[in-house]
Order: sequence, then structure tokens, then C-alpha cells
Amino acid sequence: MNALAPQPVTQDVFRSEILRHLTFTVGKDAAHASVHDWRMALSHALRDRIVAPWFSATRRTWAEDRKRVYYLSMEFLIGRILEDASINVGLREIAGAALADLGQDFASVAGTEPDAALGNGGLGRLAACYMESMATLGCPAYGYGIRYEHGLFRQEFNGGHQVEFAEDWLSQKHPWEFERPECAYDIGFKGQVEVKGGRSVWHPGESVRASAFDTPVVGWAGRWANTLRLWAAQPTQHFDLKRFNRGEYTAAAEPETLARTISRVLYPEDTTHEGKELRLKQEFFLTSAAIQDILRRYLDTHSDLRALPSKVAIQMNDTHPALAGPELIRLLTDAHGLPFEEAIEIARSCLGYTNHTLLPEALERWSTWLMGNVLPRHMQIIERIDEDHLASHPKRKHYVGIVKHHEVRMGELAFIMSHRVNGVSALHSDLVKERLFPELHALHPDRIINQTNGVTPRRWLRMANPALSSLVTNTIGSGWEDHLDRLRELEPHVEDRGFRDAFAAAKRANKAATSNWVAETTGVRVDPGALFDVQIKRLHEYKRQLLNILQTISEWHEIRENPQADFVPRVKIFGGKAAPGYVVAKEIIHLINDVAEVINNDPAVGDRLKVVYPANYNVSMAERLIPASDLSEQISTAGKEASGTGNMKLALNGALTIGTLDGANVEIRDHVGAENFFLFGLTAHEAVERRNDPEHSRHAIEACEALQVVLQLLAEGRFSPDQTDRYLGIVDRVWHHDYFLVASDFAAYRDAQRRVDDAYRDPDGWARMAALNTARMGFFSSDRAVRGYMKEIWKTTSAL
Repeated sequence: MNALAPQPVTQDVFRSEILRHLTFTVGKDAAHASVHDWRMALSHALRDRIVAPWFSATRRTWAEDRKRVYYLSMEFLIGRILEDASINVGLREIAGAALADLGQDFASVAGTEPDAALGNGGLGRLAACYMESMATLGCPAYGYGIRYEHGLFRQEFNGGHQVEFAEDWLSQKHPWEFERPECAYDIGFKGQVEVKGGRSVWHPGESVRASAFDTPVVGWAGRWANTLRLWAAQPTQHFDLKRFNRGEYTAAAEPETLARTISRVLYPEDTTHEGKELRLKQEFFLTSAAIQDILRRYLDTHSDLRALPSKVAIQMNDTHPALAGPELIRLLTDAHGLPFEEAIEIARSCLGYTNHTLLPEALERWSTWLMGNVLPRHMQIIERIDEDHLASHPKRKHYVGIVKHHEVRMGELAFIMSHRVNGVSALHSDLVKERLFPELHALHPDRIINQTNGVTPRRWLRMANPALSSLVTNTIGSGWEDHLDRLRELEPHVEDRGFRDAFAAAKRANKAATSNWVAETTGVRVDPGALFDVQIKRLHEYKRQLLNILQTISEWHEIRENPQADFVPRVKIFGGKAAPGYVVAKEIIHLINDVAEVINNDPAVGDRLKVVYPANYNVSMAERLIPASDLSEQISTAGKEASGTGNMKLALNGALTIGTLDGANVEIRDHVGAENFFLFGLTAHEAVERRNDPEHSRHAIEACEALQVVLQLLAEGRFSPDQTDRYLGIVDRVWHHDYFLVASDFAAYRDAQRRVDDAYRDPDGWARMAALNTARMGFFSSDRAVRGYMKEIWKTTSAL
């Protein structure tokens, strides 16, 4: 009998466990407990149920000497844990009933949990999905990230402007983590390098300590649990009392200030030298702590570092952890005495690199001066890696390499130091070969492979959409949660009118709940019978929220010009944050809010068109909006979006997609059927050709009267009467600097929206299309994606 195994769970047992934690963990009695107290007690009671499978999985991994996967990511956008964990261990209903016996409501209690502010968007959400799928599949794994004190900023709107405030998710105790004070590593910066006895020795001039905080990640049915290990920076030197007593108060706290700064904010503003240095330090902090931890764990039971790739697979999620290669080489050579040539091959055999972007500015580049100053030993190693690659490939083009034009190219570093490089959609992987790394691909033709992204159905259907998931279970039975391809069994039922009516009813219930939430949150009352048209994602020009709002202005103008016409009522919903230094993106946010102010208060329009932009988009907001969405806006400039995962979540929940042939849209359209997808716009190759015409935007505007009207309205200050010239910059960019081809795709987008209107006028036909979207989205499970990584990159198998 396992002494750690909890008692069999009944409602009475679980109620007792909640009360025990309320008393002995929280220190309250039921009569005086707040909702926060009840949540903490419930969280600890659930956590108790996760510890046993977590320990069991760890023991088995050690006992069977299994290969482990180490997933390095600057972001893990895990969202709220409580309800997701309760579903995965099969206790959601029991927990709800136990709380009800105690006079509490599960949704109200769980709803007070703050979102963990550990990510920004798709990159971090994908990492969270993959961690959950690795646990579901029994793939022994660690996720490594940073325990950001504030994480990404909290967004508010002031007069339509985005305003950033510090996120305070850790202002209250985080009940899901276990601090590991015994697991800490010193991380150095700056200093000097000297050679002693033929070996390089780095003497850092600054240092911080990385301390571990572990969160168990439990998979479906509680069969396996892995670890998300987040690093918090702490000072290596204690408070300097002598300097403090001399009145040097600021200097006395410098070590603590440096440490707290490193793990305080996700993506600090990097338009200054200080910001760039902090970003680089953060990335090395994560990477060095992870690599030291990996080697320590391996050497606990193995002595031959040459066999490291047989037990260790390290996945770099984007270029942020690209220093993993140089750091692993440094430790293998400087600390363990391996020859450089062996070290580089060992490191490469362990490392894989997932590319997430085709945007040149998103492929990090650091000045050689900054890299050499902050990480002098790593700069030497990077140069030697580059020299080694050139020596191995003497026909390499002169402009190809890691160190060029006084810059260190992190994309090239990650590519050259990985045995596999993967894109995240079929189109993206092709473009990585053709446009991003064509010369390196020619030298290494087998290195780039594709692993199309996926999302976990446990959170994004089972938890987020209980109305629809119940219909699925009632129709095809249980078990689809970890075999999402079973959704295909819904297809025959789609032809049944009763099923379509039930599917539409689930959507209406979600829309009604979201309508109430929108009214409470924004003060805007929206008709749940209107078409809910949703674009929720990070604000970036290539994602083209600008195209969406320009078309919205056009629709508003048409309603005013033809008030008697039959317009399909729409609610345009936006959500997303702009990077603090991204001036253009913040200008677009301001425009959306200004347009909303005019349209929502126009009596001539009424309920036929509303625009809402709830502030501070996060995972919890996505879980609310996605089940209520009718139309999914996936309108990025073709050739710019790597994959997307929001497009998958929305389609899985029965939203029809209006989109370009970009990222995973291509594969979604193939799976759901072209007839159930509203396609428009230039292809990736056509977009490149269009930019060859320097007058392309002018030609597009002159050919589209509706766009001319919209730009004129902006130029006249129709949406900014307090500052009529506010949007002249946007107008000028669309006319003269339209790199993301808003003008070129405007007419096609407008026509596609008319096709959407026509389809929505037939409620039963719309329900049929939406239901087929859900039925055909099984391919886009993160379980399928992780199986691909396990087989083709990590070379590992399930322990289940």
C-alpha cells in the first residue's frame, strides 16, 4: 500500500479534506472564512490528489532510467489551475458538490484564482498545452521557465489608450507550487575569462542565484504528472549592513535589486541599452539554471557525459533559450574537461529548436559588444561554434553564419546547434526552408521538419465549454478527451436536425452568458442573438486588427447610409495587448476604442453593430469568449503567421473561420472543408509579388471606393473629434507604407464578410457548418503534436 495515496474519494471524504485544510493550512473556521480562504483550502485538497501520481511518475522515471524531455520556454501561459486540475483528476463534480454542502459555489470560488502571469500569447499557451499533453501521454518531462513576480503587464484603458500596470498575481500565496530551496544554482554575468592549464575559466563579475519552485502538471485521468520548474532570482550576496550603516542605502541593496529585477517582469522594455541587457540576462538566467539542473540530474545516476543524448532531450521554444547550446558546451568543456569537438556534438544531439516566427525583427539579434560584455565566455564559444560550422561547410555563403555585422544571430545559433529544427504548421515549415534559413537548409536538408501546433481539448473544450462538451459526450460517449480524433463520430449526427438544434442551443447559452459578462465588464449591452465576431490575440500589425476595424467603420457607414437595409446584427469583440514600446500597435488599440465609442452611442445604428474591447485579455477571458464566438478572425497577412493556436480553439468550439491562407489556417481549412471556411486575400507568394509594386497600396485604394470613404472619415477626425489629426499617421501608412497589405486585402475581406452575413441568415445552415468544424478538428489536439515531437525529435516513448 502506497502511504502517499489519498483515501478513495467520496463527496464526504473530500468535504472533510477541504475543512481540514481550511483549519490547519489556512487557519480559519468555516464561519469566518472568506471566498479566498475557501479557494486556498480547496486548492490544497486538490493538490493532495495530484502529489501521489506526481511522485509515482518521478519514481518510475528514475527506476526505469527513462529519457527525459526538458522544455525551455520564456513563457508558460498556464492560466488558472484549480478547475483544470479538478477535471483532469476526475474530481470536478465531487468538488462542486462538497463545496455546495459547505454553502459555497465552485464557480465563484474558482473564479477568484488569479491567472498566472507567465506569458503573453500563443508561445506561452502552446508551452502550457504541451506540458499538459506530455503528462497525459506519460512522457517524462520538465518544463523550465522563470517565476516572474509580475509577469506581463495588466492592461487598462484610459481615454482609449492602453495603460500598463504591474500584474500582482503573486501578491497572494500561490497554492500550487512547492519551493525547493535545496535546488539552487549560481548564474554569472560579465567579468573576465582566463586560461588555466589549457582550460578556460570564467570569473563572473556579477551573479545571482536561481532558486526552484515546482508546480505539478497532471495529465488526463491523473495517470501521470510532470513538473513545471520555475526559477526565481535571489541575491548571492546578503544585504551589506556595513554600507547601509555608512548611509549607502541604495548601494547596500544592489545585489538584491539585481536579482529581483531579473525575475520581475516578462519582456521588459528593450528600446534602451539597459532594457536589452536585462532581456539578455533573463534569457541566460533561465537557460543556465536549466542546463545546470539537467546535468546535475543526469550525473546523479550516470557518469559518462558522452551518453547524455540517450537520456536527455532539450527543446528550445523559440530563440529565447538559444544560449542553451553555448552554455551546455561551456559546462561540458570548462567544468568537465571534454574536448570542444565532442561537446558540440553532444550538445547538438540533445537540442531541438522550434521556430515560431517568420518576422526578421522577432528573430533575436544581440550586438557582439553586449554579448561579449554580459557573457564573455559565451561570446568566445559562439564564435568558435560559427568557425566550426564554416570549417565543416566551406561552401557556406559569406553572408551566412551566427556572427555577422557585429551581431549575434540567435536564430542561426539555434539552427546550427540543433539536430532538428521544426516549424509549427505545414506552410510555416515550408517558408522556414524557403525564406528564413534557405542557405542553412541547403547545407542541412534533413534538419527542418514540421510539427503542426495543437491545443489541449481538456482545457479548451471539456473545461471551457461544458455545454458543448456535454453534448459531445451524450452523442458519442466518453473518452474523446484524450482521443480527439473521435470527434469525427459526430459527423453522421450533424445531419440530424435535433443534433443541430442542440448544438445551436449550446452556442446560444454561451453567448447569453458572455453578453451578461460584457455588460458587467464594459457597460455595453449586446444582443446575444447577434453574430459574435471575435479577434482575440496579441496586437501586431501583421495580425491586422487594423483591417478588421477599418471594415467595421465601413459597415457602420453603410448602416447609416442605408438605414432600411437588412443588416445582420454583429458584435465585434477585440481582445489583446500591445507591447509597451510598440507605438503603432497602441495607436491601433486607441483607434478601436475610439470607433467603439462612436458606434456604440450612435442611435442610428442601435443593436445592428456593437464594438467591445474588454481590457486585460488573458487565458480566463479566452475561456469565456471562445465558446461564445460565432466567427473567428484569422486575418493575418499571408506568410507572416507561423501557425496560431487561437484559430484551433475557436474552430474546435464551433466558430467558423474568416481568414487568409496563412499559418495553420491552411490545414484547418483542409480539415473542416473549404465550404465551411470564409477564405479571402492574397497568398504568401502573391503577397511577396504585390510588394514589388511600390504603388500597390495606392492602386488598391483607388480601386475600392469603400476604403476611400473609411480613410477619409479617419482623416477628417470623425472618430477623434477632440483631436482631428489623431489618425493621420494610420491614414498615411495605409496609403504609402502598407507593408502588411491592409489596402490590398480590404475589398476581398469586405466581400468575405458579406458571405458571412449570407450564411448567418440561415441559422440551421450555420449550425451545420459550425458543428462540422467541431467534428473535424480532432487533428489539432496537442496530444497528436506531442506524439510527433516524441517520435521525430525527442526519440522517446510513453511510460504509460
